[in-house]
Amino acid sequence: GAENFRSTSTFSWFGGSSGMLWAVSQAAPLRRVHVDHNLLLFQYEEGDAAGFASGGYMANSQVDGAVSSGSQQQWLTRNSKVGQWVQGVWNMVFVGVEGAPKDHCGNDPTGFPAVTVEETPIVAEKPYVTIDSKGLYYLNIPEVKSKTSGVDWTAAEKVGFEKVFVAKEGDTAADINKQLAKGMHVVITPGTYELKESLKVVKAGTVVLGLGLPILVSGKGNAVIEVGDVDGVRVAGMILEAGPVASSTLVQWGSGKHKGSAKNPGVISDVFGRVGGPDRYPNVETTSMVNIASGNVVGDNLWLWRADHTAAGTTTPAQNPCQTGMNITGDDVTMYGLAVEHTLQDLTLWTGEGGSTYFYQSEMPYGVDQKGWGDAGYVGYRVGDGVKKHEAYGVGVYHFFRDYVVTCDTAIAAPDALVDSFHSPLAVFLNGNGVVKHVINKLGGETKSDGKGGAVVATYCGSGPAPGPSPGPSPGPSPGPSPGPSPGPSPGPSPGPSPGPSPTPSCNVGDTVTCPGSAATCAGNQCCPDASTCPSASEDFTGCPQPKTVDCTTGGLSWILA
Repeated sequence: GAENFRSTSTFSWFGGSSGMLWAVSQAAPLRRVHVDHNLLLFQYEEGDAAGFASGGYMANSQVDGAVSSGSQQQWLTRNSKVGQWVQGVWNMVFVGVEGAPKDHCGNDPTGFPAVTVEETPIVAEKPYVTIDSKGLYYLNIPEVKSKTSGVDWTAAEKVGFEKVFVAKEGDTAADINKQLAKGMHVVITPGTYELKESLKVVKAGTVVLGLGLPILVSGKGNAVIEVGDVDGVRVAGMILEAGPVASSTLVQWGSGKHKGSAKNPGVISDVFGRVGGPDRYPNVETTSMVNIASGNVVGDNLWLWRADHTAAGTTTPAQNPCQTGMNITGDDVTMYGLAVEHTLQDLTLWTGEGGSTYFYQSEMPYGVDQKGWGDAGYVGYRVGDGVKKHEAYGVGVYHFFRDYVVTCDTAIAAPDALVDSFHSPLAVFLNGNGVVKHVINKLGGETKSDGKGGAVVATYCGSGPAPGPSPGPSPGPSPGPSPGPSPGPSPGPSPGPSPGPSPTPSCNVGDTVTCPGSAATCAGNQCCPDASTCPSASEDFTGCPQPKTVDCTTGGLSWILA
């Protein structure tokens, strides 16, 4: 990720688009960044649209110009300020963002998919390290704040490093636990730490902060981190990895007996889990990646990934097994920017009361069959039958059944009384076989191949008119980088999109057409990969960095010369 800096870039990248380029997928957050000009979240290549862009996350940042997300399939922006946000593909969520686009369910000629929440209910920004003019280091711990919007760069609580233990590669879990037991904060420097026992956080208000995404591996079937029944703990900035001995989880937060504190919640930020990926061990295993059993815990940018590919190639369900990515039994838990991919049962299982999610992205496992997945009734996001209160904004569940034809009843399961508490949930057919019949419970359209080779999206907009299913203009599924440094090559071809329809002599506003000079498609008020306006956009649409180069809404194909 990128944190604590300012960009003054005016470099011209493609199609006249200029500014700072940050074309990323998951696990590459932007935090405390000031961009003086424009911010581009994708990189146009040529021909088949832009590069894979399966991100992403930005918080506590200011963009003075426009943000162009291009082919980004989904994105969460929290507590930021932007001059303008000009487009979206499937699921763009804004929480406490000044300059955010208006809320709009789904993708149609009147707008792009945007879930906009005016205020962030509760959050504490990620801790960070500074150095003063005397060369002294400080751990900065931002305070918990409620009902906020916009950036907040005010000074945080500063803790001198006499109260911080700096862990280095080679330190054992016993070494670190000795310091935690004393009440020391811990900063973990870059490296790989194979931990033979859990790091035990037992003092209220303790910070465990990774620098440079250190990799913490479960060495003997243990959780990597265990947080006791205490308030105000911060865990941030690390990769957690399953090891050669099966574990029950990688993170265990609380025993289930602690209600927590609404004024002093625990916060877990920029923590990324993986089960498989590197070739460190031939096979690894954990039952879940994160268990949150305490109440009043806040998650802020988590990506939990069971490997669909490793350094050696693609995987099957027998390899690197993991049942559930996120398991939440605590009450009043809040998640901002949660992504869970490829686990073999419900990807997220939420049985705690009063929970809330602001942006969720998931991919069902690729290699499962009908018996192991569809008949078993697993889903991408499940709220337990007994839950009475739950809010969810921008929950997206994607599917690419690579090896077998699989039919699923629904992408999301929740008590019927809670359906109206889901705001713009969606399902996406990426590629492959099979069908998901509904978005949530028995509601929302089905997602399956439309025979044209692209993604198909269905968004459930409640009792109002629904825009889906519709073809998606962006690239298909990408395995994306494993969190942290990749130890080897990715597998062969990704299941990207096939070329869309060719330009027609004329079109109606909102029709799906091909972007000029590209196989990428667009529909209505959207932007093409080269940042030009879609040929079927309405005449008064000015949301793209560049105007139309082709206009098919005038009754005949019209090329516009600059």
